[in-house]
Amino acid sequence: MKMKPASINRIALVVVLTGLLRPALAQQTYSFTAQQAVEYALKNSVNVQNALKDVEIQLQTNREITAAAYPQVSGSINVTDYLKLPTQLIPAEFFGGQPGTFQAVRFGTKYNGTYGATLNQVLFDGQVFVGLQARAASIEYAEKNVAVTKEQIKANVYKIYYQLVVGKKQIALLDANIARAEKLLHDTKALYENGFQEKLDVDKVTVTLSNLRTQKAKVENQLSTGYVGLKYLMGMPVKYQLSLSDTLSESFLRDNVLADSVRFDDRQEYQYLKAVEKLNTYNIKRYKYTYIPTVSLTGSYNRMAQRQKFDFFKGGEPWYPTAYIGLQINVPIFDGFAKDARVRSAKLELQKTQNNIEGLKNQINNEVEQSRINIRTALITMDEQTKNMQLAEAVYNQTKIKYEQGLGSNLEITNADTDMREAQTNYFNALYDAIIARIDYLKAIGKL
Repeated sequence: MKMKPASINRIALVVVLTGLLRPALAQQTYSFTAQQAVEYALKNSVNVQNALKDVEIQLQTNREITAAAYPQVSGSINVTDYLKLPTQLIPAEFFGGQPGTFQAVRFGTKYNGTYGATLNQVLFDGQVFVGLQARAASIEYAEKNVAVTKEQIKANVYKIYYQLVVGKKQIALLDANIARAEKLLHDTKALYENGFQEKLDVDKVTVTLSNLRTQKAKVENQLSTGYVGLKYLMGMPVKYQLSLSDTLSESFLRDNVLADSVRFDDRQEYQYLKAVEKLNTYNIKRYKYTYIPTVSLTGSYNRMAQRQKFDFFKGGEPWYPTAYIGLQINVPIFDGFAKDARVRSAKLELQKTQNNIEGLKNQINNEVEQSRINIRTALITMDEQTKNMQLAEAVYNQTKIKYEQGLGSNLEITNADTDMREAQTNYFNALYDAIIARIDYLKAIGKL
């Protein structure tokens, strides 16, 4: 069959479009605000997912604890083939023999079969009942562990996210510096060609421009590494493209700063330790209940058959039933003080947890005060560096105008450029310090 040219062209177009679309489909692109980045991380982070799995595991553990309070029913089937029947010694005088002597007699049949079911129901067991009471506390403990993990992820994502935002601002400023240096190099070369500047002046500006380009390449490399680290922290495949849509303003850094009160219950770590304390209390109660007797109901129903031939499935042959119901009470009397040791150990664990709670309170107070000091200092430093950077840029621009008018030297403009770039670097350091201080403060008061 010969294909028409139009059909061939359509097939070729589909092949080409498929080849073009495949890379686009293989690589996904995301544009996230800081909040969206945090939400993505909380859904996809391996640490968060594992913490959530711990909650599911605890739910299954609770099911196992609950099962101990339900009736335990089991069935059994037993078939025995006596290759040699058991032998019993019977006093010989029963058969007319001499008193004091015994006669060996074999009882039973070659095949014995039994099937039936047994029941065991706990009526009272202190450990089981405490386990039932502690189920909600166990779930709370697992959920608080999830909350602590999420809090750590949030803080780290925010820090890296805004570090990258600062890096983007630094790149924009470096681009402006490079543009200024390129224009200065162009003007200096023109002055040199007309005999108003020396070759050394051209070389100095060339070195400055090269240093700026090197600095930009270094910052871009740091940004690339930061993006990889952020995607890893978020649980995002590294091959995906990520862009940041949030900007950073000084008003954002000052918003609601130092206005909130401190409550220990706002900290996830504090709630986590309180859940541990509750479980420690249940543990003590559980071990104390081991001094109390346990009571359970037992029952059994079985049917037994005895055969000389293996004909258990033959109808009409007799099966002999047996059944019983009973009450079992286990009374602990002496175990070498093992129960006392368990109770004492559980009490010590509770004391350790209480010590950790007090230690955490002190830690929270310390973190809050330290972060307050840091954020005040960071904001003051940022304000000063902002003014300093603006002043340095104004000095550079004025020096450049004088240089272009022939009233200033190359040394003056080189010094002004150095001072401006140093002021810019100090500003970005202060800006990042303010971001870290704000995140640490919000985390310290439990409002991140």
